[in-house]
Amino acid sequence: MTLNPRDPDPGYLAFWREHHLSTLTTHRPDGSPHVVPVGVTYDPGAGLARIITGKASRKVAHIRAAGPGGAPVAVCQVDHARWATLEGTATVSTDPAAVAEAVRRYAERYGRTPRENPDRVVIEIALTRAMGRG
Repeated sequence: MTLNPRDPDPGYLAFWREHHLSTLTTHRPDGSPHVVPVGVTYDPGAGLARIITGKASRKVAHIRAAGPGGAPVAVCQVDHARWATLEGTATVSTDPAAVAEAVRRYAERYGRTPRENPDRVVIEIALTRAMGRG
């Protein structure tokens, strides 16, 4: 089913608050998909999904290579027959306040604060579509 990513039903939102790892799909310069496991937080009020990572990661390189307008991406999580996908345009932020907010949300969802990392950035996905089956 397709949902409004800024106004998901309660069950969909609850699924995104459970402790699940997800996959992030970006595109390599040749157009082939690059899929990696990530921790994701979902903020429907802001219309964002956030991923914390190191600035030297391949996923960051793929997003930056798309240019200042960002890159089309998808994040997906699965638990048996339940699944949820968020799609949108990803950009990379080094803004300390944005990174701190992403770390705070990660700690809230995953129950642990990540170690300090001076090379940490946040991938912010401006959401355009939400899909899933609960």
